[in-house]
This record gives sequence, C-alpha cells and structure tokens, in this order.
Amino acid sequence: MTDTPYLVHGVFWPAAEDSARGAPPVLRLQTQDGTFRETALDDGTRLGFRLAAEGKSCLGHHRVHGPGLRDHVLCRNQSPSARGHQCERCFVADDFRLMHDFHRGGGVPPGLRSYLMQPHWLYVATFANGASKVGTASDLRKWQRLAEQGAVAASYIARAADGRVVRILEDLVTRDGGLPQQVRSAAKAAALAAPAPPEQLTAHNTALADEARRLLSRADEDGFEVVAETWNRPQLAGRLCSESARHTYPHALNAGAHGFTVRSVCGSFVLAALDDSGLEFVLDLGQLKGRTIEPGEHTSEVPAVQEALF
Repeated sequence: MTDTPYLVHGVFWPAAEDSARGAPPVLRLQTQDGTFRETALDDGTRLGFRLAAEGKSCLGHHRVHGPGLRDHVLCRNQSPSARGHQCERCFVADDFRLMHDFHRGGGVPPGLRSYLMQPHWLYVATFANGASKVGTASDLRKWQRLAEQGAVAASYIARAADGRVVRILEDLVTRDGGLPQQVRSAAKAAALAAPAPPEQLTAHNTALADEARRLLSRADEDGFEVVAETWNRPQLAGRLCSESARHTYPHALNAGAHGFTVRSVCGSFVLAALDDSGLEFVLDLGQLKGRTIEPGEHTSEVPAVQEALF
C-alpha cells in the first residue's frame, strides 16, 4: 500500500457485541476510486504514514432511509471542506444536518423522521480530566456513540420514546443542571496526557448522573423513563485511561511522516509507542479526518532531548 493516497474518514468503533468479542476500532480510508479499506487499531498495530496533501477534503454526505438504513454519498470532486468535514454542496445535501432542530419543530425528510422516531438514550459522559457533558444516542448506536467520543466513564440516565423527546430532555439538563453538550477534542486529548484516577472519574460521573436524574424526575414531559445504567468502557481503552507514564505527541499531524505502535485506544485517541524510544505518547487520530495520507514504512522522529518531556 506504500505511496497509495487515501482520504481518511476517521476512527470507527464496532457495535457493542462485536467489541465484547474483542473487535478493535478501525481507521477507515477511502481510495481515489471510491472504495474503502479499514486498518484495525489494536494493541500492537504498527501504523505508518505520511501526509500527502495540504488541507482537508470533503467526506461526502448521508441520505437517511430509516433507523438502520442510510447511504453514504461520496463527494463528487473531493472538494476542499468548507464546513466541518464537508464542502458547501454536501453540507446542504446531508440529511443529518436537520436533526438538531427536529425537537423545535424543524422539518425533516421521511427517512430521517423514521430514524429520529426510534428510541433514544440520554447519557452523562465524563472524560479524563473530569470534564463532563450530557448527550444523546440512538437505540442502534447506544454503546458506540460513547466509545467513539472517548468517554472514560458514562451513565445512561433516560430512555426516550424518540429523538424529539430525548433532545428536549438534553436541553433541560443543560439549562437546569449546567452540563454542556460538547467537550472539545483538544481538551480530551490534553486530559489523557495526565488522566485523573479512574475511580475518581467514575465517582464524579455517578454524582452528576444522579443529579441529572433528579432533574428529569421533575420534568413536565411525557414519552420517557428515567434509567440507571452504567456504560462499559472498551477494554482496549484501559491503558490509555490509566495513570501510566505518557507524554503529549510532539508532532503536528497535518504534515510530515509519522510511525508508531498502537498500545491503547479511547475514542479516536491513541496511546502510541515510538520506535526504540521506550516512551509512550498520546495523539488524536481524529486530526487526520478529511486529510489525505500515504501509508508506508514511516517513523516518527523521537525528540532529541527526551529529558524535556519529563
């Protein structure tokens, strides 16, 4: 595969039942002819690549036909991304962009309406420095949603009849409980360079979830039930979420050549061992999303003055 360019679509986790059998996440890559290959990101995986182009390209858009059926339509010209990971044309054509206003009366096409009318879950997720958020997951992606976000601890707090109700509840917990609906990827990565003790994060998440449930129990809204269920973090994330020695990856992922061995994965974040250095580093493969890379036998330069890392 050396010197073959691929467009990176990101890190994807398998369904919960597959992960329970040990299936690792994958780095999904698009070839120039529109086909895909997936590289498993398991403990011991060697990953080498170089950035083959500047900037980011559009990753296409989705047409939604129902809860478990959607089409991923690739960008016609792999245009430069303008909004997130999409060009203007794909952004306008994407069904999912409409879902965030659905609970406020916004119109949606029939397929997306069918998707949104399936049961949804409300959760509280906590990351490696204690930063926490409230969020939603469809019934079909209940476990994966949290795995892909890189949560260290999480609790489900409500099961709603549909996507409209769950977003009303999400706004309620933000408004009355002060929990945000987003934690930046950069903050998650920085936290994983020096994570808090896992038991401390679990206790913090439990306390926040209990308070959110109290708010929900007084909500003037039908179509949901308060639940108390713990999300199970993937085993592959254990080492990255522990307090073992590690450092922030010293190179930007928007240029140059990189190569390392994967040791642990949490969301899109990787604990990577640099060749012959005896050191481990935290990096975010999510930074490659929309970029073009060429896999190969590349290596990351080890910092010349290693003492400066300690």
